[in-house]
Amino acid sequence: MRQLTAVELSRHLASSSPPRLVDVREPWELDVASIDGALHIPMGQIPQRYDEIDRTHPAVVICHHGVRSLQVVAFLERIGFANLHNLQGGIDAWARDVDPRVPVY
Repeated sequence: MRQLTAVELSRHLASSSPPRLVDVREPWELDVASIDGALHIPMGQIPQRYDEIDRTHPAVVICHHGVRSLQVVAFLERIGFANLHNLQGGIDAWARDVDPRVPVY
């Protein structure tokens, strides 16, 4: 299982080939805090909607603190996905370490 810190993710997003962000939080959580451009698939819908994630492009899975996204990455890897990363510390780490405009909740 590969993990990225929020600072590492920030560098990757600024690159010429940024990863796809997959946010697995609940809709109300996105209303509070989010990273622009992320594909939103709540964790409970991943088994039905994982085909919306491009298997050929690197992806980073995001949740609040990195626990749900870790579980989603493990599930996706079991069904054959590769080139996935978990955002260590989740959107909370993003708000604290990269973008203070993102609310902490």
